[in-house]
Amino acid sequence: MSYDLMVFEPTAAPRGRRQFLKWYDKQTQWGEGHDYNNPGVSSPALQAWFQEMIKIFPPMNGPYASSNDDDPKVTDYSLGKAVVYVCFAWSCAEQAHETVKRLAARHMVGFFDASSNEGEIIFPDSSDSSDSQRANALPARPWWKFW
Repeated sequence: MSYDLMVFEPTAAPRGRRQFLKWYDKQTQWGEGHDYNNPGVSSPALQAWFQEMIKIFPPMNGPYASSNDDDPKVTDYSLGKAVVYVCFAWSCAEQAHETVKRLAARHMVGFFDASSNEGEIIFPDSSDSSDSQRANALPARPWWKFW
């Protein structure tokens, strides 16, 4: 089992939670017809995010693959046109969450916590501040807790 997070191209993803989750399910069917280890298929913002991420969490596969099989930071990336799905070792979960979220904000890509029951979804905000980014987050709690 792994700790899974996803970053995404915000212009490609729907903003409503239900619609987003349907879109996410479609993305993770991996039906784009290309190699999901090739960062060149992703949007420029996702490519920039990936290049910075692999400095901390090297990839398991693809052109930048690490040869160190014993390093728990070696990570499985699935690179799509509008998403990068990342599977981390559970021992790295806390650092992975913080790093993915921080770099998503820096590169203006969305963030989705695919391993959480509440599944936090954050769309970037052009002001690049943490407070405004949180304001654009889709609610992670059940609808009945809003009343």
